[in-house]
Amino acid sequence: MVAPLIVEELDVIVVGAGISGIGAAYHLSHRLPHKRYVVLEALESYGGTWLTHTYPGIRSDSDLHTFGYGFKPWRGKPIATAEEIRNYLGEVIEENGLDAHIRYRHHIATASWSSDEQRWTITGTRGDGEPFAVRAPFLYMCQGYYRHARGYMPTWPGMDDFQGTIVHPQNWPDDLDYRGKQVLVIGSGSTASTLIPAMAGDVGHITMLQRSPTYFRSGRNVNELAEALREVDTPEEWVHEIVRRRMIFESAKFTARCFAEPEVVKRELMENVRTRLKPEYRDSVDVDFNPRYLPWRQRLAFVPDGDLFEAINSGQASVVTDEIESFTATGIALKSGRHLDADIVVTATGFELSVLGDIEFSIDGRPLEFSDTVTFWGAMFTGVPNMVWVFGYLRASWTLRADMVAEFVCRLLAHMDDRGVTVVVPQLRSDDAGMELRPWITEDNFNPGYIQRGVHLLPKQGDRAPWLHTQDYWTEKDIMPAIDLDDSALVYR
Repeated sequence: MVAPLIVEELDVIVVGAGISGIGAAYHLSHRLPHKRYVVLEALESYGGTWLTHTYPGIRSDSDLHTFGYGFKPWRGKPIATAEEIRNYLGEVIEENGLDAHIRYRHHIATASWSSDEQRWTITGTRGDGEPFAVRAPFLYMCQGYYRHARGYMPTWPGMDDFQGTIVHPQNWPDDLDYRGKQVLVIGSGSTASTLIPAMAGDVGHITMLQRSPTYFRSGRNVNELAEALREVDTPEEWVHEIVRRRMIFESAKFTARCFAEPEVVKRELMENVRTRLKPEYRDSVDVDFNPRYLPWRQRLAFVPDGDLFEAINSGQASVVTDEIESFTATGIALKSGRHLDADIVVTATGFELSVLGDIEFSIDGRPLEFSDTVTFWGAMFTGVPNMVWVFGYLRASWTLRADMVAEFVCRLLAHMDDRGVTVVVPQLRSDDAGMELRPWITEDNFNPGYIQRGVHLLPKQGDRAPWLHTQDYWTEKDIMPAIDLDDSALVYR
């Protein structure tokens, strides 16, 4: 006889122990210490991206003074390795006793809401294959927005004919030996610009093959303001706050220039690359570092200490801008007629969008069509009770928004307790009838491939408050803390 499954009762269920989920746990512990919560993580440890990505040179593409938490000073270099980021997250867990709330190897299959019970029920299996179930009134989705198990892998003619090795960075083999090999990296974004300088010293030659170039910024991997403040024994908490504010300000100013004078910024970025390269490579800038789109319409890659350009200057790395005709037995044939030999092909082609962690959601027995919902300030969704989903910034550091959403969640839960209500659900008001609905991310605002491929899966936004997902830190830093929790768009019961 099989024993009945015991369903554990909690107040809040947090999904994901990456940077968003750990931040959520911190805020819940400090702001609502009476709440019983658990963090469910599918992987064997914490860290999310910084655990699953193991390719050579893996590092942040945001500065850690803003990618780190507002409550925990970052003391290292602005651009950090995955190991350094995981150490930082580990300190947050240890210093705040969060480990007692985190359960690893818990794979979630379903999330179902019952209006009769006013509860979310989460079911799945543990690492040992045993089923589990937990229930709570509130569900806090912090699992991110891409599929960790596999990356986006396009198909090209002739891939089966290739006699070498094809690797996606998201599934990097531990035993891949690339010493002395001819390596071809397909892609031109942050992953490619990280891999290439990390591998260049060991390979025979490494080539970045790109269909379209990416914008690069380059500079020293040092924050001079932070170092100057430390020289005069400024308390680390002060250093963190001052540098964080300065970095946010500079980032916003640069982003504004990208939209106000895009052609000027484009020329500056290309000239910066030109000055980094040796004279014999500078003629290639107009082809290989001249993107088709305007600055900041896709993620802009930072090259710390110019390491990508140093790899090119050394002769160990090169860039080819062309399109793939087909794979061959010994490499890749290009549409220009050129052939690139390769022993190893790395497909740095991006990731697959994952909406709500690929969990099967239902509300009162009906499957949730997430794309049919409209967002309430980019955090809650019409018709979905007691649930918040964290989606951070794409131009600024993800964690800036994750911190703000955590503060909103804690304020909302406290407000519900004060009102003596157990359910809250966003609902369009009568004067919102006929409101124009727009994509979660508009193409003219931000248009990388992974968004274009998956935007149809994401919620909509409206054309007025509170149905907006602005992706603008400087707007939201004032709006989010001041959201009216008694707005008629929030229906309580």
